Amino acid sequence: MTGDRTSAGPPGGGDGPDDALLTVRAGEGDEEAFAVLVRRHAPALVRLATRLLGGRAEAEDAVQDAFISAWRKLPEFRGDSAFGTWLYRIVTNRCLNILRARKPQDPLDAVQEPAAPAHTVAPDRIAEGRAAVGDLHRALADLSAEQRTCWILREGDGQSYAFIADTVGISQQAVRARVFRARRHLTNALGAWR
Repeated sequence: MTGDRTSAGPPGGGDGPDDALLTVRAGEGDEEAFAVLVRRHAPALVRLATRLLGGRAEAEDAVQDAFISAWRKLPEFRGDSAFGTWLYRIVTNRCLNILRARKPQDPLDAVQEPAAPAHTVAPDRIAEGRAAVGDLHRALADLSAEQRTCWILREGDGQSYAFIADTVGISQQAVRARVFRARRHLTNALGAWR
């Protein structure tokens, strides 16, 4: 399912108040209500920020900054969108600011590769997989921050164009154009792996 996955109540349909009620309580200063919202949304937001920034430590810092900002701005939250969408927007904007402030080329050595599985894999397959991951990281680094963000929200997070447009603050048509350009670039850059 695509769309706003972050606006629902507790993950998995569990017990507890929904986001709307918790947001009202948190806006009135209820720290425990805000703590529930943090626990509920932090894992997805850290995954998103890690995909956007390429490193978990920097992603966790960005999400923490976003939650601090959200806490301060809660009294201003009008509820025009779901609380989860609002958080996605804050985290995405924070990540975009970080990406724009970076030097043009970050060293790819700083990007952590996933750990190899415990089972035995042929060395040539390991080398091939690492080369493919390296090519993907380089291709993603060549995208503009906006294209990368839209592509990751769409392809990596499975979000709808409407959700991305609301989160990034642009039209759906602009989101579609950025995702299209990103796909075209990645297809060309990764053509050898087809």
